[in-house]
Amino acid sequence: MDTKWYAGIDIGGTKSAVLLVDSQGNVAERQEKPTTKGKNNWQPTIEFFKDTLIQYSKKEQLSGVGISCGGPLNSKEGTLLSPPNLPGWDNVPIVKILHETCNLPVALENDANAGALAEWRYGAGKGFSNMVFLTFGTGLGAGLILNGSLYSGTNDLGGEAGHIRLADEGPIGYNKRGSFEGFCSGTGLAQLMAFELLCLKEMIGEDEMLAKYKEPGKVTGRDVVEWAKNGDELALQVVNNSGLYLGKGLSVLIDLLNPELIVIGSMGVRLGDLLFDPARKIIEKEVIPGANDVCKIVPAALGEKIGDYAALCVAIEAEENQ
Repeated sequence: MDTKWYAGIDIGGTKSAVLLVDSQGNVAERQEKPTTKGKNNWQPTIEFFKDTLIQYSKKEQLSGVGISCGGPLNSKEGTLLSPPNLPGWDNVPIVKILHETCNLPVALENDANAGALAEWRYGAGKGFSNMVFLTFGTGLGAGLILNGSLYSGTNDLGGEAGHIRLADEGPIGYNKRGSFEGFCSGTGLAQLMAFELLCLKEMIGEDEMLAKYKEPGKVTGRDVVEWAKNGDELALQVVNNSGLYLGKGLSVLIDLLNPELIVIGSMGVRLGDLLFDPARKIIEKEVIPGANDVCKIVPAALGEKIGDYAALCVAIEAEENQ
């Protein structure tokens, strides 16, 4: 069978990439540039996409173009709707612009849905029909594969699990205190750790015990992961707390969706059972037994390459749905 080639576009708040990739996920070429932002300043990045697509079209016969980007967006109309990490990208009809450039099928998906497609087609979810994918990165995005298809909802807001409130008080995520994202994200881990450090500082004042940590306001999620993996008791306590709330959030999703598999990216990959073990204890108590029996929780398999595979999968979807 002849190899099919696709162009994948991964739009990030800091940098954006355009890939020339085959249907097996082999990247032949990758070009990357900083993402331009600011009022009406999206055009330079779009021009970069257009120029690169033309270059790739001359090298290989492309079958489709896929775009992965943080929302909000309208995948049916192919429009970006002012994503918070892309200030100035207001109502950008990116699918129409790129289709007019290359005359190929072009599709747009939010990065969580695209990540779900990637793990389903090429990663931990391969061979499963009902899967939930959680990003657990800076924020908590979710993508749903139900009955062998991506579920986006009526207007691309299906699966916004991060917005679910798990407690009246707690860290803020998705602009909501005590939300799933607040407890289960890199930003949330940083908030939980900062709170613990502030409490300790209030109790013991300036102490040598606190000298090994950063100032509370400068702590990041990556710091918490590193400290926990090195056996720091306070960081392990924070990760355990996050894991307990992960279990509460997953219990809702399992009872509601009855998935075979839950795949957790980023912090889930780095922390593994430090995060999953407390979550599983909650799930065993909370979930309908039959649903719990058939559902596995695993870290994402694609690692740092998930953005590349995500854009490819959106391109394949574009071709298949034409």
